[in-house]
Amino acid sequence: MHLLPFFAVSAVVIVTPGVDMALVTKNALLHGRAAAQATAIGVNVGILFWTLAAAVGLAAVIAASAPAFTAIKLAGAVYLVVLGLQALRGAHRAERETARIQRTLGRRAALRQGLTSNLLNPKIAVFFTSLLPQFVDAGTATAAELLLLGVLFNAMGVIWLLTYATLAARGRTVLARPRVRRAVDRVSGVVLIGLGMRIAFERR
Repeated sequence: MHLLPFFAVSAVVIVTPGVDMALVTKNALLHGRAAAQATAIGVNVGILFWTLAAAVGLAAVIAASAPAFTAIKLAGAVYLVVLGLQALRGAHRAERETARIQRTLGRRAALRQGLTSNLLNPKIAVFFTSLLPQFVDAGTATAAELLLLGVLFNAMGVIWLLTYATLAARGRTVLARPRVRRAVDRVSGVVLIGLGMRIAFERR
């Protein structure tokens, strides 16, 4: 295995903003550190699933099957759009009702959001089946080696997202004003809808 180049490439991939970071940011600013960290854990549980799937070959099957890829992609896009619409709807509610809604997102719900968002992203399947084999010796790669690389990638992701969630949650203090909170709802809603639309129309 070629670990040094793997760590370098993985670090770049992990810190690059995307759907996962957008969701963690939203929950950090609107619901606090606990919800953000739970979202981050949910995301990485999803990555662990894709790691196991890549090791046994399931991810390769999904990546090669156009119907399966499209079905998962569209489901993920719809899920992100729904989350975005919910955020936009919250921005238009009364201040008291909005505050009540903000408190309803517990750790379990936040974890489910992160997990569902990641599992419904077929790009992760393509990513793992194309990235991991690049760092093992051709012709001699084993499922155990691919699994080890996936676990290392997942560990790096956990450390990064949990750290990022904690730092992002500190910015929550600026949300004391309902007007600012509604603005964050609007922005995060538009971003999530935009990401969902991009996934829906994006080719492999």
